[in-house]
Amino acid sequence: TLAFSSSLAMAPKEQKSKEQKALAASNSSKGRRKKWSKGKNKEKVNNLVLFDKVTYDKLIAEVPKYKMITQSILSDRMRIGGSLARAAIKHLAEQGLIKPIVKHSNQLIYTRATNV
Repeated sequence: TLAFSSSLAMAPKEQKSKEQKALAASNSSKGRRKKWSKGKNKEKVNNLVLFDKVTYDKLIAEVPKYKMITQSILSDRMRIGGSLARAAIKHLAEQGLIKPIVKHSNQLIYTRATNV
């Protein structure tokens, strides 16, 4: 068995008050953690999924005058969704208002129909 000598016994620990504990916690390095950036958030675009009267009229009036017509250009300029832009391009092509340049499966590129 081990016998403890009175000379090796530790002194009783001082009790801190609540204010002292709070002050010690606020001054400690753990209290001031590095604040990581939340990253750059892309702004959400609120594009239309169905045509309203104003947007449809603008489509019929302005788009056939564009030099280059793609799904992304229509989506960006007219604030419409990508699938609606695809349908609009198909609609304008059927009416003969625009003509295809490249008809690739991923990227449809059209231009204005010039009367030759």
